[in-house]
Amino acid sequence: MRRWSDAGRLHVFTTPGGHRRFSRTVLERLLPADRSRRPALGGAGLTPSRIARTYRRAGREVGTELPWVLTLSDEQRLLFRERGQLLAASLLQHLDATGPESAAHHLKEASVSAGDYGRIAAGMGLSLSQTIEGFLRFRAPFHHELAVAARRRGFDGAETTDLLETAERAMDRLLVATMTGHSLATGRRRRGVAPGDTERPVRSR
Repeated sequence: MRRWSDAGRLHVFTTPGGHRRFSRTVLERLLPADRSRRPALGGAGLTPSRIARTYRRAGREVGTELPWVLTLSDEQRLLFRERGQLLAASLLQHLDATGPESAAHHLKEASVSAGDYGRIAAGMGLSLSQTIEGFLRFRAPFHHELAVAARRRGFDGAETTDLLETAERAMDRLLVATMTGHSLATGRRRRGVAPGDTERPVRSR
């Protein structure tokens, strides 16, 4: 432990008497986890509100990377924020679910929100590539917050890897739902079907 602290691998503080003291939390993280499932992310403070604050900070810089965002009205940005918050809440519940049925339910809810995001983007006249750019731009902050929460909760290497891989698979599904929502809305608009209307089947003679 002295060698690790000298090399900077362990945080250490020294008492007035010259004795080294190590953080119990840091030392426990070096031990293999003895639990049936990883701890909940909420215990590390990862909540939809925190994700929303992260997205707001990221949104201040997005204009330089995605200039089309600056052309959106305040109302349009609010629509995106609201949809993003619903999506983030469902995704966090999916990752913290205690069973497969609950996980599938929350992922389905997140997929619905992602599809709505795609439809809203199409309704605003955004192209599919712009819609995907927007989705990917806010994907990175979510993964960053997951990694921070994993460190706070003392996840071991296997738990952290499982968390990030599960989140990656979920994000892939949400991206597909976003693209599907955009494509369906674009197709309806080209056929002249107003949002919310039901297309009438063509009867053959």
